[in-house]
Amino acid sequence: MLGINSLGLASLCASVLHFFTGSDTTSLTYHPVLPPSYPLAVRNPYLSTWMPSDRVQRLPFAEPQFWAGQELGWSVIVRVNGQAYSLMGVPEPDENNIRPAEVRRAEFTATHTTFDLVAGPVAVTLDFFSPVSPSNYVRQSLPFSYLTVHVSESRGYDIQVYSDIDARWTGRASRSNRDFEEIDGLAIYLLTVEDAPLYEEADDMALWGSAILASRPTRFTSLSALSGSPEDVRRSFVEKGELSGDNSWKDGSVVALAHDLGEVTGGLSVNFVVGYEREAAINYLGEAYTGYYRAEYPTTSNAISFFLDDYPSALLESLKLDQELVTLSVVAGGPKYADILALSTRQAYGGIDLTIPKGSLDTNVVLAFIKEISSDGNINTIDVIMPAFPIYYVMDPDYIRLLLEPVMKYLAAGRWRLPYTIHDLGSHYPRAIGHDDQKAEPMPIEECGNLLVLVAAYARATGDTNWTSQYTDIFQKYADYLVDNSIDIANQLSSNDAAGPLANETNLAIKAAVSLKAYGEMSGDKYYSRVGDDHANIFFQQGLGTDQDQTHFVLQYPDWPETWKIPYNLFPDVLLGLKTFPDAAYRMGSDFFASVRGEYGVPLDSRQDWAKSDWNMWLAGTFEKSTRDEFVEDLWAFMTNGKHNWPFSDRYVATSEHDNEPGVPILCRARPTVGGHFALLALEGPRSIPSISSHLSGSASQEHAKPRLLFEKHTEEL
Repeated sequence: MLGINSLGLASLCASVLHFFTGSDTTSLTYHPVLPPSYPLAVRNPYLSTWMPSDRVQRLPFAEPQFWAGQELGWSVIVRVNGQAYSLMGVPEPDENNIRPAEVRRAEFTATHTTFDLVAGPVAVTLDFFSPVSPSNYVRQSLPFSYLTVHVSESRGYDIQVYSDIDARWTGRASRSNRDFEEIDGLAIYLLTVEDAPLYEEADDMALWGSAILASRPTRFTSLSALSGSPEDVRRSFVEKGELSGDNSWKDGSVVALAHDLGEVTGGLSVNFVVGYEREAAINYLGEAYTGYYRAEYPTTSNAISFFLDDYPSALLESLKLDQELVTLSVVAGGPKYADILALSTRQAYGGIDLTIPKGSLDTNVVLAFIKEISSDGNINTIDVIMPAFPIYYVMDPDYIRLLLEPVMKYLAAGRWRLPYTIHDLGSHYPRAIGHDDQKAEPMPIEECGNLLVLVAAYARATGDTNWTSQYTDIFQKYADYLVDNSIDIANQLSSNDAAGPLANETNLAIKAAVSLKAYGEMSGDKYYSRVGDDHANIFFQQGLGTDQDQTHFVLQYPDWPETWKIPYNLFPDVLLGLKTFPDAAYRMGSDFFASVRGEYGVPLDSRQDWAKSDWNMWLAGTFEKSTRDEFVEDLWAFMTNGKHNWPFSDRYVATSEHDNEPGVPILCRARPTVGGHFALLALEGPRSIPSISSHLSGSASQEHAKPRLLFEKHTEEL
């Protein structure tokens, strides 16, 4: 690194970013587009902070939100030659002689959200950085996010930088406590709920952990801390450029940290850390599991100190990931597809905790847990892992195993006694306690098929037969269930339970055929492959699942010719090269779905107005290019239409056919199922991100990637 410390690295990187992305006009620009909501600190189900896009123009006044919509206090102020400017989150800045800065530019990448502002005579960039590093278990499991404040092009101005958060981050502000630690200059505020019950939530926010604001001085800065009413704390900073006075704590108070940069010539950056830490993160079958990082950094101060030390490496990795993802996704689906994946990445991993046993801290026992965010909060739902898995396939296929292993251990213990596989591992996150009462939501064909496809995809991507062989008897049991039950299908739910149960649903029959073929190929037992092929023959070649003219698959069979449902379960057949269904089945779908396209894409089926973005990207992966491009265009149009301000919703009104307003989301926000948007990229093969540079070709990909290519070039010169 040529002796450049993290502060210098951050300063240079931010300077380069501002040089290539800054604006000299007073208008606010967005790159690559204006999304519904900007991810700020998105790391797990309880650290998920967003800035709605309709607040960005008034960012100095605007408060961010938790993913579910609760307001969170988080402000950032810069003081230049004695004059304070609000950069974010000060609702009434003029009360303490704080002027609002001018917002010039907003940008998001896969790992960063940046806002460029002008505060009097200086340009300032806020960089909200949530690492996405799935193969680095320590880095990925840390429940913290960076806020880097970069002051650029200063000409000897005296500058201080301030940030605060309030107790709304705890989920129960009126019952919050404040603690402060200072260890070797590292200042940490911890906000907790008094007498919080273990593993309890309030409106999806964790109650039993600690909300965190931390920072430490650098060789260029001094650091001060204060808690109290926002008026008093901010007044101290505005008047003195530091935080001093009596600490207090009551309802509505904030905790604040301030860096004094002194006289700045050129550019300089400081890092703040925000987080939400739970020592006992997950209840897995009665045993507490904690974050993987605690094996190496067992205390909060250890972990935060490492997190700050890790910033240069995490930053360079993130810039490489951002660049590679843009490059390959442009090749896979075009520039608009690149925008979709950039917005989806942090959200997809933001539903996961990566854990080890709290007692032993044994890193040989790594389990991942995923929350069914925004619906019923189940933990390790099989039909949430299933739609999300394309991002794992691309980034690190081991996550398929890490997410399935908690379920497989439970099934292997014999505690689930029904003949088909379990829907989830617990009714509500973070309690992965199973369903010994056998009352999980019943989705027999859905979950048996999902499990077999996921296992086959993992084996194909990794070559790991040791793990799959442990559970051979279980997998075969569910394959046998599909053999016996996937032609004459009883009335039951599919993954899209909001649409209600159906008997003889064609898309479920497709899932069963493909999953049987997948299991046969994985296990080497050709019997199951033949059954999968035979079932596909019945539903397509013999026409049981199509209309008479074979223009499309019907919703139900037999004899429902005017109905249809998107057959997204064909995607694993293409991804894994199984050839369960012939090419004619895919040509049929490519022709038909262009004809039922709504204002924002194709609805789930002929009964609905609403679409599922993950399934539509799965289906797009089975089409020829022109129809595939239409599906990408429609999802991008929904993402950018300005009609909503939720974190990326995977369920939205696609058409006004049934008199609903198209282009608005329904119920679902911030769900990790947006990992399914990576379906087109998954067709490039498993672990395709590291080799992405070899795929760069064509003027469109070069142009779309240009700002990041330049940014990366300069960071490489370090």
